[in-house]
Amino acid sequence: MQCTSAEAAKLLRRLNEERSSLEAQESQSCTFRAAVNEDTETARPEYDYAAVQAKLDAIDSQIRTVKHAISTFNMTHEVPGFSMTVDMMLVYIPQLTRKKQKLSAMANRLAKVREVVRVANIIEYTYTNYDTEQAKRDYNNVSDELSRAQTALDVLNNSVKFEVDI
Repeated sequence: MQCTSAEAAKLLRRLNEERSSLEAQESQSCTFRAAVNEDTETARPEYDYAAVQAKLDAIDSQIRTVKHAISTFNMTHEVPGFSMTVDMMLVYIPQLTRKKQKLSAMANRLAKVREVVRVANIIEYTYTNYDTEQAKRDYNNVSDELSRAQTALDVLNNSVKFEVDI
């Protein structure tokens, strides 16, 4: 089956939901309670241990296959406009996000902030030890790079197809 990374992720989500649903059904039917004087056969819910285990194993196999196909795609396809494979981009984007958050805090600091030390009644100042305007420029550059990276990855994930053998 040919699919994009986005489609494969949806397939994976569906398989995981199917597995969770089957486990929930199994949990409700693999044991049962009956009163001492009740006929256990009429209280017994339908449950086929072997069939449920086989179905869970089949779903697990499909999940492994889809995850492997996604991993292989991520390790072998380069994101256009970047000299990185998808798996590298999946590390790069969170790095850019952390850098953007740090630069946002640095860009929004005042160059000089008055601090009052209450114990000694002394006034102190906290000074920035960098150019806040440069931090603002760097913030804007990182923000633009992050947007560009996310867009390039989104385009790739929604347009390039690969084979998933399920």
